[in-house]
Amino acid sequence: MSDLSYYMPPEWAFHKATWLSWPHRLATWPGKFEPIPAIFVEMSAWLSSSEEVHINVLDEAMELNVSALLSNSGHEQLRMDRIFLHRISTNDSWCRDHGPNFVVRQRDGLCEKVIMNWEYNAWGGKYPAFQDDNAVPEKIAALLQLPLVAPGMVLEGGSIDVNGKGLLLTSEACLLNPNRNPTLSREQIEQELCRYLGVQKVLWLGDGIVGDDTDGHVDDMARFVNETTVVIAVEDDPDDENYVALQENYRRLHCYTDLDGNPLNVVRLPMPVPVFHNGSRLPASYANFYIANTIVLLPTYRCSQDQEAIQIVQEFFPERKVVGIDCTDIVLGLGALHCLTHEEPLG
Repeated sequence: MSDLSYYMPPEWAFHKATWLSWPHRLATWPGKFEPIPAIFVEMSAWLSSSEEVHINVLDEAMELNVSALLSNSGHEQLRMDRIFLHRISTNDSWCRDHGPNFVVRQRDGLCEKVIMNWEYNAWGGKYPAFQDDNAVPEKIAALLQLPLVAPGMVLEGGSIDVNGKGLLLTSEACLLNPNRNPTLSREQIEQELCRYLGVQKVLWLGDGIVGDDTDGHVDDMARFVNETTVVIAVEDDPDDENYVALQENYRRLHCYTDLDGNPLNVVRLPMPVPVFHNGSRLPASYANFYIANTIVLLPTYRCSQDQEAIQIVQEFFPERKVVGIDCTDIVLGLGALHCLTHEEPLG
């Protein structure tokens, strides 16, 4: 079987569904959990206008509660006929990292959808009790009756982004961190990414943004918006603590090329006004958007840069509506919309 027998579609490829894990861990949003379910209702409603939405819930009680929250929301975009609740236990809500990484496998002339069961260790063992999260892909594979492939490497969905044409974006700060795969070299990690995701070239960024407890997930920094274009968060204030890292990543992207040797189209995204909680900076970024079939959900932070970010991203998705979702409370959990979602391609 060749390295290219597996293929991870880019996020803008047509989805069958979006997967979410309903919030329940109070410690993720200390003292501010109360507004979080309503934000999930808003996300779910917009997503249901675009495609199926599959939501992991803990048990029957949560299933009934979530169903009532959605049904009684009155959100004009809500399509309850497209929302499906599954009793799949989770430790937390970051479905991008613990959820199923769907890829397409070609074998014997046939094409089939499979789930990559990467290992998950709560971002290098930062949080206890992640066994339920680590078991999510296996449970969803059983539910959907899809093949499961276990590469044996720790990998979170937020640490990678693909363009569907052989390129993968990631960061040294995350994938080379010894708290993930200490026995694997940079070259070995690249080999695994190429083998199981159908990519041919890995583009490495450096450090992540301040406040990101994932050790530098790329979905807080830079994202493909088409096969040749990357939008990247850039900080222009030399006094800002994100300035050095983001300027360096911007410089690196200008040095990279596609498989044909052509330079990438690199587009700047602003950074929002810094968001703090109890004196600590939170990882607020506009790069943490999610591309669905007919919409793009983009995090906003109650500042003037919100509209600029929406306009920049909207230019690349003329057939999708970019919808701003206020993530000022969500980001207290150290993530935003892309961190909470995971696409299931049509396959």
